[in-house]
Amino acid sequence: MLLENINLRLALSVTARNELGILEKGDARENATMIYGEVRPGGHFRFANFGHPPPLVFSAEYRKFMNINESRMAQFLPLGLQIPADHPDYKYYSVNLRQTEVGASDLGEITLLSPGDILVLYTDGVYDGSDKYGRELLEAVMQEHYREPAKDICNALLNHAVKQDERLRQNGEADMIDDKTVFMIKRLN
Repeated sequence: MLLENINLRLALSVTARNELGILEKGDARENATMIYGEVRPGGHFRFANFGHPPPLVFSAEYRKFMNINESRMAQFLPLGLQIPADHPDYKYYSVNLRQTEVGASDLGEITLLSPGDILVLYTDGVYDGSDKYGRELLEAVMQEHYREPAKDICNALLNHAVKQDERLRQNGEADMIDDKTVFMIKRLN
């Protein structure tokens, strides 16, 4: 119910929608994304994802990001764009109808199997989750720093993202620079 309330509040907030703005080079609107998750004993991460880049899992054993089965990903549209069909205001605000509210069966789950595995959550200013080359660059940073404390790994990923911003500036794409946040969970035992 909490997730639906947040989703509906953004859908109904004209102020919030207007603050998201429009990109200079087109009419594409920014949107609000969110990932909500719970870490459970044994290395399980259950989550619902509202338009946010997908989590990454770095395997300490294989020293690479592991491919996560798409069926384990609970993916919804960004906040405010998708309201359940049974909500009284759906006909006014929803871009795409969902049949019911988000429930336990809509959650995805990722398991950190081995000691040293790292779950990485990030904003699209760090990596937008879509291109293979960007993922390879992040993976190289992780390979260099995965043995370090989580705080140091986060800082290395953020420093990498800031360097990528310079490339965007040089290409005249400074308007594509976005916020940067990295959060990670590292399994110690």
